[in-house]
Formats: sequence, structure tokens, C-alpha cells
Amino acid sequence: MRKLSYLFTVLFAASILFTSCREEKSTGEKVEDAVEEVADDVEDAVD
Repeated sequence: MRKLSYLFTVLFAASILFTSCREEKSTGEKVEDAVEEVADDVEDAVD
């Protein structure tokens, strides 16, 4: 029974570790990326 609880504890800690390491974009970066994509699409449409 102890091994099972240790296993769940380790798995929980690992899931938190890997989830917190994700790099998330801020709102400003998302807006900047969207503007760049629209500018590229307009440039492609002009050509």
C-alpha cells in the first residue's frame, strides 16, 4: 500500500513539474504574432 501511495505522489509531482515548464505566450506576443501573420497574408495577396 505504501508503494502505491509513493507512486501516486511521484507521478503527481512529475506532472506538476512538466506542466509548469511549458512556455506560455503573453497576450502582447499573441497579438504581435497575429499582426505579423496578417501582414504576411496581405503581402502574399499583393504579389
